[in-house]
This record gives sequence, structure tokens and C-alpha cells, in this order.
Amino acid sequence: METKDTTMSMLRMDKGENEGQRDKGRQDAGGEEEGTQQENGRLMLADGLAERGPKSLTSGSGQQVSNGFTTSTPQSPKEGPGTAACAVGTTTGPGGGTGSSVPLGGLRTLVVQQTSLDRPRETWSKKMDFLLSVIGYAVDLGNVWRFPYICYQNGGGAFLLPYLLMAVFGGVPLFYMELALGQFHRSGCISIWKHICPIFKGIGFAICIIALYIAFYYNTIMAWALYYLISSFHPTLPWTTCTNSWNTANCNRYMSSDHNVSWSNSSTSPAEEFYTRQVLQVHLSPGLHQLGSVSWQLALCLLFIFTIVYFSIWKGVKTSGKVVWVTATFPYLVLLVLLIRGATLPGAWRGVVFYLKPDWEKLLSTTVWIDAAAQIFFSLGPGFGVLLAFASYNPFHNNCYKDALVTSSVNCLTSFLSGFVIFTVLGYMAEMRQQSVDAVAKDAGPSLLFIIYAEAIANMPAATFFAIIFFLMIIMLGLDSTFAGLEGVITAMLDEFPHVLAKRREWFVFGLVCVCYLGALSTLTYGGAFVVKLFEEYATGPAVITVVLLEVIAVSWFYGTNRFCNDVQLMLGFAPGCFWRVCWVAICPCFLLFIIISFLAFPPEVRLFHYQYPPWTTVLGYCIGVSSFICVPAYMVYHLLNAKGTFKQRLLKSITPEPSSDNHRDFIVTNAV
Repeated sequence: METKDTTMSMLRMDKGENEGQRDKGRQDAGGEEEGTQQENGRLMLADGLAERGPKSLTSGSGQQVSNGFTTSTPQSPKEGPGTAACAVGTTTGPGGGTGSSVPLGGLRTLVVQQTSLDRPRETWSKKMDFLLSVIGYAVDLGNVWRFPYICYQNGGGAFLLPYLLMAVFGGVPLFYMELALGQFHRSGCISIWKHICPIFKGIGFAICIIALYIAFYYNTIMAWALYYLISSFHPTLPWTTCTNSWNTANCNRYMSSDHNVSWSNSSTSPAEEFYTRQVLQVHLSPGLHQLGSVSWQLALCLLFIFTIVYFSIWKGVKTSGKVVWVTATFPYLVLLVLLIRGATLPGAWRGVVFYLKPDWEKLLSTTVWIDAAAQIFFSLGPGFGVLLAFASYNPFHNNCYKDALVTSSVNCLTSFLSGFVIFTVLGYMAEMRQQSVDAVAKDAGPSLLFIIYAEAIANMPAATFFAIIFFLMIIMLGLDSTFAGLEGVITAMLDEFPHVLAKRREWFVFGLVCVCYLGALSTLTYGGAFVVKLFEEYATGPAVITVVLLEVIAVSWFYGTNRFCNDVQLMLGFAPGCFWRVCWVAICPCFLLFIIISFLAFPPEVRLFHYQYPPWTTVLGYCIGVSSFICVPAYMVYHLLNAKGTFKQRLLKSITPEPSSDNHRDFIVTNAV
């Protein structure tokens, strides 16, 4: 039998930037070598099989999908987009036709599969790393203070009905949609839009700006908790007495054991004065127009928080996935301990009854439904780019449907559990002060934790121990949410500018953390608490809800629900049912539009302590919110101006998804003896 030399064609590199090396292989008739592997690609030598043509490589054995994968069988968890798969060879006779089965000495086919020179996409070390990261992101400080307060304010047990309805028809479908999008397209919140609807790419930039605004104020709350944690190591908790340098003449330690103390409307508790006059020092600032100096104690606390954040996320999800085993599980241990302790306190039953006693008449109020919709949305957290980023590191065939149901259920149950933890203690406080629970629980937000709960802990036996674990829990609840928020930005920027940032991740993360720290300095001033409240009310809420509304419209109406469901079926083996389709097309947009209209129709009356925010702060708040959302229309104009062709051609191109080239597998087939 004749032998012939076959010179392989040059391998094409990813995006045409690098050229492969030419490799000349010569094989004898015995066919001793089964295959050869090059640096730039993988060569696979397959035995010739009868009646198999080259077309079987693309048409017979697999199907081409919209994200560029050529699949025939589901990937194993360890198989990534760049993993080489075995291909069936072709037997060729001397005349070039397809022949029947030939012995070992016959002709064989070399199949060259291109692999990318880019780094393979990072994946989670374990499935539990992903689940704990998502749970840690969804379960945050708002679950501990916001849900219990809103629940009792809006009808107690009756509030659970609108809350569950909003979760089923609004929150969970959005949660599921983002996990599926991120896992299928394997991209962050910026670059993913070229595969969905390119003209909406500005949504990704808006999400990144919103995430920065959140980082500016959210971590400051952890700095307050760290200050409390350090203060808890004193022999006597400093917020239990009125003899400190920061206390005023109005300070009264009013508990049932203090029979000689009379409480008046002008009286303040030692816990309140510690929080406002020692930690925040808010009495030194007249308002937002004059914030005052930066508190060096809080500045050091925040620096320590950001140091932990940096070394937890600088290497990617491999490191942050390990950290969340502590930060996501420890709060549940503390909640369980505090629940058992709270249930044994005198008067605990009063708080539980007040928490769950249903007031069905309040369900007729629109405010209750608005609060339920807003609470479930901000609790699950779609629209912040985090779910897209986390899911993009999953294996392609991971069951994200099951993940969405499990993590969203855990989040809602945690909120419900937190209500018992908070209100058993509030019932105890009401019993000790001989007041109603309503009078004790009048404060919402951080004040509920740093004043009311801190004071209750101080009056328990083993107060130091409970104070330490409680404020550790607050810090850890905030940490994993910060990990997630910054990871959403990091993934988005690295996917959008891979050649610039991929090998400089550590430096980019360092720069991002520095920007967040500098941006947070205004919240560390004497009037910093006023800035935190302003950011919380205006800078993030309306903007992110509007962004998610556009995201749902882009996916359901432009990309197409059928196409999206086909993508999900390719990943999971089954398509979403009619319920999910109806939610994505109609119910979720109405759900989000309902929140936006209600916010515009009934803007929140912002007030903190005794400071009433002046009208100009409302304008400032809306300007901060619009500064992120403006990215969406600005990019639309930019995209249309830079496209080529007539206006109609530009418009059609701008709403047409681009095929993914990064994960596409090219095959070069050559013949050899």
C-alpha cells in the first residue's frame, strides 16, 4: 500500500489574532500513533468506520445552538467549552470515495479541533459553593430588619399573602430568568447583551454604576457593626449606662428593674445615644448641606471591611466560593441561637402575636401590595448583575431551575424566621418597659438593630456573648452580599475587556475596591447617616427596577420567549412551562411597572432621626438615580450612530442577536494513511 504525506493546514486561532504552528505528521501503514496533540489545537485520530462521511461531524452527531456550542451529548460537569470531544473519522478509498470498513493498515482521518488560546472560563469548585454564594447574596441585612418591620406594619400574618403572591408571580420568575441567561451565554451583565439584543447593552453599564452606588453606602453599615463588635469586648457594654462622655441629661436607663426612673417624651435610651452620638456623631452635622469631618474610627473600620472583601474576591469564585461557607452559614447558626434565647425571654409571646396577628382589612390598601412587591424584589435581588455573573461560572447543563426554586425558597423562609428572632426580643423589651410592642418597634432600618436590639441584648444574661455573635452575624450578612455585588461588576468588565483585564484581575479588583472606599468617605462623615439614607431611598431602588423592566422586555419581546425557552431546553433537557412563559411576557413587566408607577405617584417621605430632608435633596436623589439609568438611552443612540447602512438596516441589526464566536468549535479534516 502506498503511503502519502499529509501537511496539515494552519490552525486558525481565536478571533484571528494568533496563528498556530504548522505541524507535519507522517504515519506508517501500521498506524502505531493514535493521535497527536499540539499547543494550539487538539488532533484526534479516529479509526475509519463504514459509511460515515465528513458531514456527520456537524449535521449527524450534534446540533448547532445559538450560543455557539456544538453538542451531541450533555456535557459532564468538568467539560467546558474548550474541551475536545471525540469525533468519528472517515474511511477513504484510493479514488476518494467512501469505502467500507478497512483493516488496521488502511487510510484514517485526522480531525483537528480548534481550542481557544484564551484562558478557560473559571468554574465553581463545588455546586455548594454556587448555592451558598447565591443564598448569601439574597439573604442580606434587609432580611433581618426590613421584612419584620414591613410585615407587622402591613397587617402581620395577612401580609404573608401578598408577599407570597408577589414572590410566585414576580420575584422567582425573574430570579430563574437571570440564572438561565447567565448559565447559557456564560457572560457578565455587559457582554451578554450582544447575544440577546445589542441595542440594550447600556443596561449592563447601568447595572455596574448602580452596584458602585450600593458599595458606597452598604459597606458603611458593616463598619458600624464592626464598631459595635469592638465595643462589645469592654467589661460593661458601653450602650448600657448613662455615665459616658457622650451621654446627655436626657439619657434614662428605663427597665422594669429601675423603679426610680421615669420615662418622658424627651427621654433617650443609652443605646440610642451610643448609636447617634458616639458611633455616628450625627449631632455634629446640621444636615446634608454640611456633613462635617470624616470619623477616623469609622474610616478604619471600613478599611478593615474592604480589606476582607478584597482578599476574598481577588482570585475569583474559587476563593469567594470558599469564604461563603463561613459567611453564609454562620448567620443561620446565630439566628437559631438568638431564636431559642428570645423564645425563653419574658414577654416574648407578645412580640410574636404582634408580628403575626392578621389584619385582613389592610389588604385593601394599595400600600401593602407595593411594599410586598418591593420587598420580594429587593430581597431576591434580580437586576444587579450578580445572578448573571454567578450562573456564568456553572457547568452548561447545571439544573438552574432547581437552583432558583431552592435558593429563593431559602431566602423567603429566612425572612420569615428573622421576624421571630426580632419580635421575640421586641416583646421582651415591651414587657420590661411596660409599653406596647408598637411603641418599642416604631423605628425601622438600622435603628431597629443598633438601638432596640442592641439594648435588648445588653439587658440579657451573658450580654457580651450575645452582642459579639449578633454583630458578627450582621457583618457576615453584609460581607457575602458585598462579595456578590462586586463580583457582578468584575465579571462584567473582565468579559467585556478580556484582553486588557483578564491577566490583571488582582490589580483591577484592587482599583475597584479603592474606588468604592473613596466613594464611601461621604458616608463616614458626621452627617454620613443622612447620605446613607439618601442613597438607599433614591440612588438604587427606582433605577434598578427600571433596568430590570427593560431587561425582561428585551429578553421576552426582542430576543423572544420561544428562543429563550429553546435555550433552556438545550441546557436542562426540558423547556419552561406555560406558567413561566406567561410570567416573563406579561406578569413580570406588569409587576415591575406597578412598583415604578407607585414610587413615582407616592414618593417616599425621607426622614432620619429628627432631620426632615429638604426638597432639594429629593431632586439630588433623583439625579443620582438617573445618572445610572441614562446609560441605557445613551448607548442606544451611540449604537445606532456607529452602525452602517440605512436607518432600517441599523435598527434591524441592533435588535438581532450576534452569534457567539468565543465558544464555537471549528473542525479541520485531513486525510492520512
